[in-house]
Amino acid sequence: MSYLEAIEKLKKKDLPNILLLYGTEAYFIQKIKDQVLKNIDEDNLSTYDLSETPIQELIGDAETYPFFGDKKVIIANNPVFLKAKPDKLTFEHDLDVLQRYVESPVDYSVILFIAPYEKLDERKKLTKTLKKNALVAECNPIKEFELSKWIKSLANQYQMTIAEDAYEIMESEISTNLNLLENELAKLALYVGEGGVVTKDVAEDLISHTITSSSLRLVDAVIEGNLQKAISIFKDLEKMKEEPIAMIGLLAFQFRTILRVKLLKHKGYTQFQMQKQIGAHPYVIKVALSREAKFTTEKLQFIIDKLATADAVMKQGRMEKELAFELLLYDLIHVA
Repeated sequence: MSYLEAIEKLKKKDLPNILLLYGTEAYFIQKIKDQVLKNIDEDNLSTYDLSETPIQELIGDAETYPFFGDKKVIIANNPVFLKAKPDKLTFEHDLDVLQRYVESPVDYSVILFIAPYEKLDERKKLTKTLKKNALVAECNPIKEFELSKWIKSLANQYQMTIAEDAYEIMESEISTNLNLLENELAKLALYVGEGGVVTKDVAEDLISHTITSSSLRLVDAVIEGNLQKAISIFKDLEKMKEEPIAMIGLLAFQFRTILRVKLLKHKGYTQFQMQKQIGAHPYVIKVALSREAKFTTEKLQFIIDKLATADAVMKQGRMEKELAFELLLYDLIHVA
């Protein structure tokens, strides 16, 4: 089942005796783990690493009645025997012991297997037995097209609204990192308050900017002809320890992408085909498509030449880098 199905089931019912989480999305795994441990005393919690401990030792613990309370939880990390190619270990897991236990678990222990692997080996008898008898949840990263749904879902939890034009800012900055998304939304919720609205300006001011997204904002400032904004973004990038020569590389990538998108659009390519051809992030292609109409092919080529010239000036030491970059921004804005 999916993460959402699993979390809802756990909220409504008593804990199942066996759970198996697999996938590489740490956010989902942690949230389910938190739900499992919600009402469990630390004295009734044990943790094992199955790349270091035989499964039969863990099952022995599970079959031992808890000293405190009526139920205990056992966290079983790295069940390597569920992978298609298990890791080589210095000991052997007695999987027959586990097989029998899964088919008839004790009612006073909960075992939570955490398998941080994208897939399980579906051919194995043990995997099939677990899927039949345990709560099995897939915890793999969300897809790009699902991100806006998650932003809306988490925003609802904080009882705030995200303006439509703020979604793009958040998608470009956060991508599909759900831990980062939750942290950034918590920060926005504190700022706008319950029932508040996160506008594009609020999102731009408060969300932690990445180097790539800052280069996108720099291109926007160039298109807008806003030299003050462009220099402000440049100063932000400097605080992020980004070198002017590297910034030229970022700008060159953005303008080359806009040019390539423009040329491919003239050839009749779809957005998806452009993404496959260029190999860039879907959001980068989407933004390039929204910008390409603002430039002629000749202007884009001129800008790229300007960037190449500034790059050479800096690398040859003919001008102080920061000054050269600010002059470059001035030239680009007056060209654009």
